[in-house]
Amino acid sequence: QVQLVESGGGSVQAGASLRLSCAASGRTSGPMTMGWFRQAPDKEREFVAASPLSAGPYYADSVRGRFIISRDNAKTTVYLQMNSLKPEDTAVYYCAAKSGANTALVGVDFWGQGTQVTVSS
Repeated sequence: QVQLVESGGGSVQAGASLRLSCAASGRTSGPMTMGWFRQAPDKEREFVAASPLSAGPYYADSVRGRFIISRDNAKTTVYLQMNSLKPEDTAVYYCAAKSGANTALVGVDFWGQGTQVTVSS
């Protein structure tokens, strides 16, 4: 019903910045919370950031103060501005969405295919 397509990944040196984008298409059941997860090799997928429509954004402790999540005017695209990147940020980053204007990103309804981010020291 909803498709998510990520872009913006790449390979950078520590301290650099990247901006990820995720565009949603297809029918939805109403407003959606959108956000990002990441998965490093041989690690569990972990939450990064989320942007509910009726509440402020929230972040994992590991990225708070460095990453900024935002939405476009139509609320169908979510961005992740990643600053001061560290080697431990290296992972595949997945866009995620869940129906609801103010819902936690648990039991995610829709996933993107992922985009690789590599940070070298």
